Amino acid sequence: MDIEEQNVDNSPELQPREDADHFLGLQDLISFKNTFIDTNRGKPLYLVRVEELQGIELLAFVERFREFIARSDTLCEMEYAFHFIDKERCLLTGFSPIRTIDGSTFPNMDNAIGRFHERSLREEACSFNFGIARTQCNYISSIDEIFEVLDQSARQNLKDNLVRWSWTIFNKANSYFSTNADEAVIQPTVYFDEKAQIFSVKGGEVFVGGSTYEGYQDLINDIPADQDMDRIELLILEKLIIACQNAPGVLKFNISPQTLLDTFRIHERVVRFNRLLHANGLDPQRITLELVEKSYEESNEKGLKDVCEDFFQYGITFAADDFGVKSQSHQVILTLGQMIKEFKLDPISFKFKPDEDKTKFLDNMAFIAYCKRLADNREANITAEAVEDLETLNFLLEHKIKQYQAFIFCRKMPINEYRIRFGQMQGLPHSIVQQILGNAELRQVQLDTGNIFTTAIEAGLWSMT
Repeated sequence: MDIEEQNVDNSPELQPREDADHFLGLQDLISFKNTFIDTNRGKPLYLVRVEELQGIELLAFVERFREFIARSDTLCEMEYAFHFIDKERCLLTGFSPIRTIDGSTFPNMDNAIGRFHERSLREEACSFNFGIARTQCNYISSIDEIFEVLDQSARQNLKDNLVRWSWTIFNKANSYFSTNADEAVIQPTVYFDEKAQIFSVKGGEVFVGGSTYEGYQDLINDIPADQDMDRIELLILEKLIIACQNAPGVLKFNISPQTLLDTFRIHERVVRFNRLLHANGLDPQRITLELVEKSYEESNEKGLKDVCEDFFQYGITFAADDFGVKSQSHQVILTLGQMIKEFKLDPISFKFKPDEDKTKFLDNMAFIAYCKRLADNREANITAEAVEDLETLNFLLEHKIKQYQAFIFCRKMPINEYRIRFGQMQGLPHSIVQQILGNAELRQVQLDTGNIFTTAIEAGLWSMT
């Protein structure tokens, strides 16, 4: 069908605005179809449908979109055109590659538009819903036929996105607790009693999803920026507490400072959190909220210190994750003061020897001394994470670092197993730990077993009393 023979919808709501020439390239429907479809025969075509645009004027949004296109590695290689449907308050954008591309590879438009969507929300510039359609079949069909297929597909994709964003993330989070996989795992924390010269499990850090813990990372990474991340974190926190019913020792739960601020700014929620702990046989004084290394913004309503004080009055304390020389956790520690009862360090940077890098070695020695002073002032613990070898362990023991979360002692285990075995993982002599980690054969057994207390028993080196 020739262009002149098309049945174009000339209803008033689809007519171009009178100031279209000044509207950053917005075209009437006929021009849009010609520019977008007819001049790009043989190339992949993409139609992006934007609805429910809020927080910004259309002209400003188009300008913002054009700037993003120019900076995007994917979109800057595309030709594009705009059309605005006034009645539906809908912006259509047609994309096609500038050059002919291999038919087996297509630009990742979903990812590119998703980044624009995420950035707009994160920067609080605007909000909108979007749907994307694609077709490669455009040699034979008429312009109207191609447009109709793309338009219907973009509308459907937009509806699918709304459903996906609204429900699948929550369903995905719940799925970790509705399968046969363990509901939670714990990375045990091993404490060295210098006076008694023994190692014992003190508690541990709790994670979601049991043997499918890696899936938790996928869950978090898949959450669109416009979703209620605080709600997801709260859901996970609630599920973990329930999974840890009557678990012994000190239990640590990850939470971002921003979630803490946004979710618990209302004091009644802290009260309900405390009740939830008691209902599951957990002593609040054995609960630590580990503040992960993420930036946050305080409001005038209630600051991080104010929210944390609400928890602290029930005996709940806090830990600073990834505490280091360049860490943002320094500000959290200064803000919360005595409420911080644990600093978590990565000892990998302490492996420098004086003869390898004297400056780095001295810097690390000074930092360890600094951490110890902070810990002593706050009656807090220093926990070394990811200790991988006997040499590092001995170095930390020499400098009075007595608490460890490390696979050379114990790897993650299901909470159910932890409940049963907690009483058995106590009082392992320092000499036996040295013997196991210092012997290549026993060290391999320990790697296979994943629990140094079990290794000591099975090797006939130790028996529980």
